[in-house]
Amino acid sequence: MIGLIEQTGSPRNAGYLVALVETIFKEGGQLQTVLGLSHRPQQAAMALSVASALENDRPLLFEAGTGVGKSLAYLIPGLIHAMETERPFIVSSHTISLQEQIRNKDLKLCEQLFQKGPGLQRYAHFKTALMVGRGNYCCTTRLQNALKDAQSSQTEIFPGDEKKDLLRLAKWSATSGEGTLQELSPAPLPDVWDAVNADSSTCSRKNCDSSVCFYQRARKQLMSANCVIVNHSLLFSLINAGMPPEGNTRGVLLADDFVVLDEAHRIPAIATDHFGVHVSSYAVDRALKRLFNPRKGGILRKHGSNWDQMAVDQALAASGEFFSYLCDTFLQKKPILRIYEGGFCENILSGPLKEVAERLGEIIQKNDNETVQDELRDHRRRILGYRDAISGFVNYAESDHVQWIERGGKKGQIVTLRSAPLDVAPYLREAIFSRGTSAVLTSATLSDGQRLDSFQKKVGGEAADTEIEYSPFNYKENCRIYLATDAPLPEPGQGRLDLDYLANMICWSSRRVEGGSLVLFTSHFDLRQVRERCEAFFRKLGRPLFCQGHGQARSELTRQFAEAGNGVLFGTDSFWTGVDVPGPALSQVIITRLPFENPSHPVSEARAEYVRERGGNPFADIAVPDALVKFRQGIGRLIRRHEDQGNIVILDSRLLTKPYGGRFLEALPIRDYCRFNRHNRESVFS
Repeated sequence: MIGLIEQTGSPRNAGYLVALVETIFKEGGQLQTVLGLSHRPQQAAMALSVASALENDRPLLFEAGTGVGKSLAYLIPGLIHAMETERPFIVSSHTISLQEQIRNKDLKLCEQLFQKGPGLQRYAHFKTALMVGRGNYCCTTRLQNALKDAQSSQTEIFPGDEKKDLLRLAKWSATSGEGTLQELSPAPLPDVWDAVNADSSTCSRKNCDSSVCFYQRARKQLMSANCVIVNHSLLFSLINAGMPPEGNTRGVLLADDFVVLDEAHRIPAIATDHFGVHVSSYAVDRALKRLFNPRKGGILRKHGSNWDQMAVDQALAASGEFFSYLCDTFLQKKPILRIYEGGFCENILSGPLKEVAERLGEIIQKNDNETVQDELRDHRRRILGYRDAISGFVNYAESDHVQWIERGGKKGQIVTLRSAPLDVAPYLREAIFSRGTSAVLTSATLSDGQRLDSFQKKVGGEAADTEIEYSPFNYKENCRIYLATDAPLPEPGQGRLDLDYLANMICWSSRRVEGGSLVLFTSHFDLRQVRERCEAFFRKLGRPLFCQGHGQARSELTRQFAEAGNGVLFGTDSFWTGVDVPGPALSQVIITRLPFENPSHPVSEARAEYVRERGGNPFADIAVPDALVKFRQGIGRLIRRHEDQGNIVILDSRLLTKPYGGRFLEALPIRDYCRFNRHNRESVFS
């Protein structure tokens, strides 16, 4: 397929980028002389590999250990290449913190380098843009239309509080800088934001002035940017929605682009979410009530007949009955259930949704207002999308996917239909590696500590070059590792014993350090139970305890923990990666369990069957490699700067007792570690 992709841009001469990058990153090069940064051989090696991949439009998987300085190693070659070839440079990351670091620090360093570096001035005027979902922008055209509807005495589209909120948005939009949802505090009412955001065909170059409309202005900046920053979730959402260039034009997201995906260890999981079905009772109910809500009105109150409104009413009733049946029949005993075959329930929702879509089509044909037509087309497209997804799910249309239903929400009242590909590699191979352009995937942890084979196979990157550069930090001097030999194995029926042991060890280990301790769990249940056992101890000790699951965002919890200086932070899945707290505020990382995924989750269960049917070993081929990457992410939270130091405490004796434990020992940053138990810990830690 690569050979069929049209190529439009090329550097001024072959090898130019590699040669220029070498002069910048070499010892005594411009990174040192212009920016005053220290020379890092690992960073220089990565920059040269990235430059070669970009020049040759080759895919590259590059593990760059903590402290390598990977951001500059891909930004500098990427920006130069983008300016030379006039091709868009896409940089995608997982966390907001990395996006902010790139925008507020790293790109500014690049600009300084280009402004002051001999022969680099031609690259100093690069343009950047942040891509966020269009639903995050306020569209001034839709806002004005909504204000007109609200002022009309003939409609109740915005009754009471919603009208007040709409007027607040109008006042805010007059002074807003970027016009995004994130700027609003408090957040707008959902129905009000739905009526004014740019996620509509109404918001278009035809209807909106880019000097006034926030989204159209952002889109204009995006299309002229040399470097576009995006997050993985939006990237794969757009890919799945069909945004990539059509025909023979190369590019992953924009025509003729090239991409760097940082924090790439998260890509398989994120891609899995986006290449499957995700339809909730809440989403269907919301989509229908945006058309007509007996209590609040809706667009059909103004543009539809009583018969049209009745069709929506019937669809709402069918939706309530359909999802209630699934909940009552399948989800009473447990909140998640795998579906093995089609026809497991009657699809009573397909007909009513089709009827609503047909009535919307008739209204569109009769209406002369193009803006109203565009709005109704969006609603119709959304309704048909839900109908097709639900029909496909009930019929089990995709045999290469695993399907399940789950119950969630604060009160467990939301039922969601979910599916995911059994093997995400073919989807990623098609979306990333077969687009005729360079794709660089990088992270501090892509390998098991030794090899990249497992990750390479998982993402469909068999054709990619692979390299590893280990961290330049002095772990031998700055890191002490302690392995518990008496940790009870996590066997069924021993939960209470395990939790008492964990609580005792966590309290004891945390008291031994003056700074902060990050305690990483593999289950929310364990975290809650251990918190109950430890709260009084830390309160008496005068150490603040921060716990995931109390309504605060991860970023806010991490900020408070960092400010405390001697706090204890309990976290699960998302805290194993992306937490960056330099200095004594994070002096210890405590691993409560090896981070194996839940084997009973439908995706894990189905993928195990898939591997087993092909002669593989699910535990060796999936569970251990995945756990190794996450394990390395967790222990990597400790040392984030050259001067950082502290302890890594592992409260899981399987490293020492199980055959696979040796692979986890090999993944440790140093080979010297101390064994301890409850009886000798005082002497071992002294």
